[in-house]
Amino acid sequence: MDLAGKKIVLGLTGGVACYKAAMLARELGRAGAAVHVVMTEAATHFMTAVTMQALTGNPVYTDQWDARMDNNMPHINLTRDADAVVIVPCSTDFIAKLAHGACDDLLSTLCVARPARVPLMVAPAMNVEMWQNPATQRNVRQIREDGILLLGPDAGAQACGEVGEGRMLEPAQLLEEIVAALQPKLLAGRRVLLTAGPTFEPIDPVRGITNLSSGKMGYAIARAAREAGAEVTLVSGPTALATPYGVRRVDVQTAQQMHDAVMAQVAGQDLFVAVAAVADWRVANASAQKLKKQNDADTPELHFVQNPDILATVAALPQRPYCVGFAAESENLEHYGAAKRIKKNIPLLVGNIGHQTFGRDDNALMLFDAQGHTALPRADKQTLARQLVREIARRLAA
Repeated sequence: MDLAGKKIVLGLTGGVACYKAAMLARELGRAGAAVHVVMTEAATHFMTAVTMQALTGNPVYTDQWDARMDNNMPHINLTRDADAVVIVPCSTDFIAKLAHGACDDLLSTLCVARPARVPLMVAPAMNVEMWQNPATQRNVRQIREDGILLLGPDAGAQACGEVGEGRMLEPAQLLEEIVAALQPKLLAGRRVLLTAGPTFEPIDPVRGITNLSSGKMGYAIARAAREAGAEVTLVSGPTALATPYGVRRVDVQTAQQMHDAVMAQVAGQDLFVAVAAVADWRVANASAQKLKKQNDADTPELHFVQNPDILATVAALPQRPYCVGFAAESENLEHYGAAKRIKKNIPLLVGNIGHQTFGRDDNALMLFDAQGHTALPRADKQTLARQLVREIARRLAA
């Protein structure tokens, strides 16, 4: 429920991408938001007010002279208690209206009349030639200067049959952008490097040694850091998770590959968060071909060597970022966590009980620093990730 208690005014302008607005309205509701829809006359040619009312459970407004409000001022009343105004889709024509402060219908008047504290977000949707037109680009620059947040556009196939920039973001991407926009920008201007997921150490071309880490905690932290305004690079072991929107992802398989990827990216980073469950050892005598079982008594003998310690290597750099480590233990978390922080020579270590969190959607964390330890009670991993980002940001600021 990322938007629990939030009121979102969702504006629709003319465009075939209105069908995505319907899907977004549903997702905003599932995220806990109260959604109030305002449609331009052009939008009603692509989507009915009845559909949007059914999806949101709230009246839909299309007329600035709507008498359903006692004072006949929907352009004022709808935004006074709103948390955001989001225009999805936002047409070329409506971007021009915003750039010039036009007030010729309910939605445009509402945008100009909204309180300055209420953020305005627009998701452009138009033909590639319309998007690239110099007049459109001038208007886009203007609304950016005015503090309006652009969500997209993306590039790809368009309804007209052409291909290029101007395609509206998908509803899931828009939802992440809206949630991110409403989060405090505690890491604005910071560069963050994270590791997440398990590693996989080959025994032969089809077998290997890994662990039960799902990567969910690391991916949640990557998303939370991006929501907080950071530029985020995620070095990920093999997982089935989708990359958080706006996060740059580097895929690796083995601990050595993860080490090499981190060392290639670490220069210039402000923060390194080592969340991945990295294998401590790898098979030194891995077979180039699949090992065959000859008989029940014939068991291959595996020899192990230690993998590089990624966190310790980064922490030992002369120009190191602020380092946060993770420790997945099976017992005695307070003892092992405190000792590991000192051994790794890092300012902050986050501990948990591995078998109580691997693969699950919730977790409980314990933070270890020079002052002792602090518990973050069990919650869903995205909530914990945002709490952790706040704790890290507070320490960075200090």
